[in-house]
Amino acid sequence: MTTLPRPALLLLLLGLSTSALAKAPDTVNIGYQKANIFALLKYRGTLDESLKKDGIAVRWVEFPAGPQMLEGLNVGSIDLAATGDAPPAFAQAAQADLVYLGHSPANPKTEAIVVPENSPVKKVADLKGKRVGLNKGSDVNYLLVKALEEAGLSYKDITPVYLPPADARAAFQRGAIDAWVIWDPYLAEVETNAKAREIRNAEGLVPHYTFYLASRKFAEGAPETATRVLDELGKLSTWANAHPDDAAGILSTSTGLDKAIWQKAIARAPYGAERMTPDVFNQQQALADTFTRIGLLPVKVDVSSATWSQDKK
Repeated sequence: MTTLPRPALLLLLLGLSTSALAKAPDTVNIGYQKANIFALLKYRGTLDESLKKDGIAVRWVEFPAGPQMLEGLNVGSIDLAATGDAPPAFAQAAQADLVYLGHSPANPKTEAIVVPENSPVKKVADLKGKRVGLNKGSDVNYLLVKALEEAGLSYKDITPVYLPPADARAAFQRGAIDAWVIWDPYLAEVETNAKAREIRNAEGLVPHYTFYLASRKFAEGAPETATRVLDELGKLSTWANAHPDDAAGILSTSTGLDKAIWQKAIARAPYGAERMTPDVFNQQQALADTFTRIGLLPVKVDVSSATWSQDKK
């Protein structure tokens, strides 16, 4: 006969779940990038105020990009993060023990393939044999593969030039690459300041989400706190969608980019925080399978293995 621990036995006798044993943490460690929704949440201060009432502090940790942030999640230096579609698939391939808490609305207009204003390249098919700059293993890597396939080309028909956004922007400016696949706010900046011309965005190809992620240890150990953070992201999204100029001002201060650039980016990126669904998991699985097929992921990833237990009930 299995003997239950006394606290669990007491809860069982009271008709309560053992999840009631979960204890709120003293501190929630959140990773953010200067341009993402957690930066907006940080500068608004609403999450800090809400959790402070219950004696929970928020520690904000800045990262340069999603992959580094998810490595921080994996080693336990942060509890929560927000990234685009690709980084969590790569993190799962590296055995990171994370869960998907939720996601933003799809925002396919916020990433695109662009060329210089006077480029002879008019459509994706014209990229055959061209040098295309992009961040390796990023969301736009997925867009590029799908756009090439739509145009009857394969990934082998172009020469990918793997560069982080700042280096790719410089290469684009001096003509070292023929096209650049990039996301907002960099997309809005190069359209505004370099008159870059869009030849294909993600509409009709890939959904492009922001995912809200947590370490499994945090999500399962403090589910009520994780849910509260997701709720605060929802409230923030409602505010940002109703006050785009104010949100643009905050993100302009955070990133150093002109407010007008952020106004352009926000206009095509509705904010939101929704719980995961089987359909969104299937879309994320399609992304992971694509990266495995073209050799960027060394193993097949089962995206659904990162389902939060709260969504299984």
